[in-house]
Amino acid sequence: MKLKIFLILIAAVIINSCQKQPDDIKVDTVNNKDASKIQFKKQGEVYFQDSAKKLLKKIDVEIAETEETRHLGLMFRENMQEDQGMLFLFPNEEYQSFYMKNTLIPLDIMFINSKKQIVKIHRNAVPYSEKSLPSMNPSIYVVEVNGGFSDRNNIKEGMFVDWRRN
Repeated sequence: MKLKIFLILIAAVIINSCQKQPDDIKVDTVNNKDASKIQFKKQGEVYFQDSAKKLLKKIDVEIAETEETRHLGLMFRENMQEDQGMLFLFPNEEYQSFYMKNTLIPLDIMFINSKKQIVKIHRNAVPYSEKSLPSMNPSIYVVEVNGGFSDRNNIKEGMFVDWRRN
């Protein structure tokens, strides 16, 4: 019996150690530990398109698709280049809500539905704010970019996005 329990524990340790951790970085989001380890890692590209699907702007993105990476988002980033952002992929289209706790830079937050249409943009979200920023309509994707990006690139609600992974 003891051997069986020992083998089960060894198997659990091996399986756990083989599982891929998101970007191989663990960040303590409560105490801001290891925040300096967060580096932008291009995982794909997002294309902003007008209503006729004409390309307006392309950016490089990190992709947040696990519960952990979606929770961390762009927290603790001290800066981000103009042509960078983060694409959040959710498992279901539903009402979403974000906040800016532990986020150091202002962001434009774009909520996108399953038709890849922008349904809500929160412009220049205030750093560190815990105010809820709701999607107002069901969404399944979110793109975060530097604050003011939407205005500088004439991106509006009703326009479309598309993307590809690396």
